[in-house]
Amino acid sequence: MGLYVYMLRCSDGSYYVGSATGNDLAPRVDQHNAGSYPGYTFSRRPVTLVWAEYFDRITDGIATERRIKGWSRSKKEALIRSDWQTISTLSRRRSGAPKPSE
Repeated sequence: MGLYVYMLRCSDGSYYVGSATGNDLAPRVDQHNAGSYPGYTFSRRPVTLVWAEYFDRITDGIATERRIKGWSRSKKEALIRSDWQTISTLSRRRSGAPKPSE
């Protein structure tokens, strides 16, 4: 069993990045919207799924989740649009050198 990494747009316009095991992400999104667990999305409902990717290896999924959580809003929005050129541009330091973790 692998891992989904997903991004939700909250009612306040913020983004939440999380992960879930299983073959269907819909129940996890439903849990966020139902307020089943206290946490970031609880007071920011309803939420909408805006991006998801499935990873066969859980470790790859967890690494991706952590990386995306550290991204700027602009970079997350580029990911939602699948705008790889903007992601690449935003991944560079002001000096033009790529960031070591990207």
